[in-house]
Amino acid sequence: MTSASDAADARASALLDAFLAHITYERNLSANTAKAYAEDMGDYLRWAYREGIDPLAPGRRGVRLYLAYLDQAGYARRTSNRRLSALKGFFGWATANGSVEADPVSALHGPKSEKHLPRVISGDEMRALLAVHAKAAQAATTDVQRAKEIRDQAVLELAYACGARISELSNLTLGAVDVRAGQVKLFGKGSKERIVPVHHLAARTLEAYIEGGRSVLATPASDDHAFLSTRGKRYSEDAIRLMFKETLQRAGLGARYTPHDMRHTFATDVLAGGADLRSVQEMLGHASLSTTQIYTHLTPERLRAAHHQAHPRG
Repeated sequence: MTSASDAADARASALLDAFLAHITYERNLSANTAKAYAEDMGDYLRWAYREGIDPLAPGRRGVRLYLAYLDQAGYARRTSNRRLSALKGFFGWATANGSVEADPVSALHGPKSEKHLPRVISGDEMRALLAVHAKAAQAATTDVQRAKEIRDQAVLELAYACGARISELSNLTLGAVDVRAGQVKLFGKGSKERIVPVHHLAARTLEAYIEGGRSVLATPASDDHAFLSTRGKRYSEDAIRLMFKETLQRAGLGARYTPHDMRHTFATDVLAGGADLRSVQEMLGHASLSTTQIYTHLTPERLRAAHHQAHPRG
């Protein structure tokens, strides 16, 4: 015989599945976003089960207890805020469609997040990073090895040229690439489309890969994704991250950066070069200008450092 708590747990799990389907298929959020929601909500459900709290009716006190648990467990403020945001999204949806009676989180605020400026790759480090695969392609002894090196060179050049996210690079299709016009069409969060210009060096590198590398990696079963694995399938996000990590090691840069730092560096460098904030917002695909404004705090520091280093009386 099923107990009342078991029934409540089953209902909560079923409702979570419905919510994840909603954000994936109706709101068109990315697979990574849906995965993050699933992980954060899963943590909340497990905590509620352990504490004997109805996860669909915790009340404000229950949610505060959950936030206190996260704090006592040593989670970063950013993590606590992300999980509170997941709860707000879930309960906002569930109350709107009548699945739950009350929203216990809409009026709650998480701890103030610590402000961290994005990490930016220096000019010398970027040159070292982008030289790794270019040199390796020239030294390659097989067609497949050369194709891999050209592909990875194109991925990194494009990441720095237009600030693309790893997911956007992984999902880039041939039809979204216009080498002659020097632009690519990217699909960001929520499947929002944007067209971003690409400078001539990155465009040439991308063209060299498409014409002389992709055909080596492609198989009869390959689809129209631009970047392919050695098996002819889409070059996955995890594989790109691993490639980036290995490239850092080969460039002698250790493990101090992530692929997303290429995006940060792009934004910082184009702002320092004179681009206006609204244009950078559009190129990055930020929904809010406030998200882009963090780079305005970083750029003056880089300019002062460059001035200090370059000026004869610095």
